[in-house]
Amino acid sequence: MNARTRTLLAAALVLGVAAGPAAPAASAHVAAPRAHVRTHTVPEADAAALSAAISGLPSADDATAALVRVGGTDGSWRGSSGVHDLVTGRPADPAARFRAGSVTKVFTAATVLQLAGERKLDLDRTARHYLPDLIPEAYARVTVRQLLDHTSGIPAADLPGDTLEEVYAHRFDLHTPRGMVASAMAKDPEFAPGRSQHYLNISYTVLGLLVEKVTGDSYAGQVNERILRPLGLRSTSFPGSDPGIRGPHNHGYQVFDTPGGGTELRDVTVWGMTGSWAAGDIISTTADLERFTRALFAGEVVRGPLLEEMFTLPDASVRTYGTGKPARYSAGLSVLTLGGREVWGKSGGRWGYNTAVAATRDLSRTLVYSVNSTEAKGQDMNATARDITVAAFGAPPAG
Repeated sequence: MNARTRTLLAAALVLGVAAGPAAPAASAHVAAPRAHVRTHTVPEADAAALSAAISGLPSADDATAALVRVGGTDGSWRGSSGVHDLVTGRPADPAARFRAGSVTKVFTAATVLQLAGERKLDLDRTARHYLPDLIPEAYARVTVRQLLDHTSGIPAADLPGDTLEEVYAHRFDLHTPRGMVASAMAKDPEFAPGRSQHYLNISYTVLGLLVEKVTGDSYAGQVNERILRPLGLRSTSFPGSDPGIRGPHNHGYQVFDTPGGGTELRDVTVWGMTGSWAAGDIISTTADLERFTRALFAGEVVRGPLLEEMFTLPDASVRTYGTGKPARYSAGLSVLTLGGREVWGKSGGRWGYNTAVAATRDLSRTLVYSVNSTEAKGQDMNATARDITVAAFGAPPAG
């Protein structure tokens, strides 16, 4: 990929971006295993580009592993590269589980839309109607739909730690959804509901509580009954207060500064996710997420007109808070133009793991990747993830 394409894609893609001892530097101590590619049916040029995108791992300043599944009517491709961990250097497990971060929001949105279809909630009713004891007067006009598309104006909750080292020191802290909502709503709104769009986790934390209120069940229980079990997503789960990843998984690493001015990689696989909950704590596999993406886009998860909520952006007058750029988020998804066609999907970042699901509306091409980025919460998109996305769909438009 040339430098201009990298810059364009980094500007276009929107990330949904939140242990152990120091690890050996990947480039210095662990030889890169050959990328493992299964039988493919995509065109040879696509297969070559995808193979090149995941080559050369592990890399201390990029990623330690990558797992990729491309599917759709245009053909399929499966590949993995990098290592399971930097201590043993054994090849990455292509069936590994990983933290999918904000891809969780797609499951949350789908669950809320199912409940709307059953008339257990109304997208145009206020969230306060359902949660009067939690949502104060200052947020009385925020609707369920505005929670779904990030136009609520609710600011972020306060979580401990301003620096990476401080956040790392608090990685096992336990947080409650109600506590996070109370923290956020103790502040003034960022803007009037529906006036702007600001992508934050807090609206989806409120949605998780709303699911529990109208069903009398836990959020995780509802997602399991409505999505995971019907689709047979047996390797997808919610960790709750468990900071580990149960089942086979590749380790995640993060670059930390050292006192001497250098850097080190720390194993950040074990990290509590209670601060993410319905906005970003799900654990899954590329196979499960591919199955979910196909079913969702085919109308098998959210049915009828409500599915269009996931493919409808706010009114054109709604701009991104702080930048004035066009709104990109719908209910659970976002949209890009890649290779001359619309691509809908969602990305996510947790320490040590970057993930994305994406597809064209007609399911001619789908993509799921998990990249064990060494800067998974960085402002810029991971280079391997960029290359995978362009290889799968094509480059964004120039300019």
